[in-house]
Amino acid sequence: MNIIKQFSKVILIVILLSSCKTSINKEDPIKNSEKNNNNISNSEKKRMEIKFSCGDDGISKYLNEGWNILKEDSQEKVCTWKSVPATNDCNMDKDKGCKITKPDKIGEERIYLLEKQI
Repeated sequence: MNIIKQFSKVILIVILLSSCKTSINKEDPIKNSEKNNNNISNSEKKRMEIKFSCGDDGISKYLNEGWNILKEDSQEKVCTWKSVPATNDCNMDKDKGCKITKPDKIGEERIYLLEKQI
């Protein structure tokens, strides 16, 4: 008897679950996804960060290619280094421990954040 009750419950549940179907309109999701893809592809943008140091300036090349400057920053940077003796009686060729490296020329490093619409 218990087996018949359990079996009837299982059949009832299966019937109820199989009778519930959702209606899906197959045309609208495809059209909506195509519209969304077009909007995304039209608004895709590339971003890039470039740096120019010590008097180099190649930003015009990027501007001619259609890049736009979003942000520009500059900071000091050491362009060249020089070695000097630590004391007056130091021979840098024979005794490398008395050699000190100091900044020789200090320049400017420019950092650009560029953006280009694809």
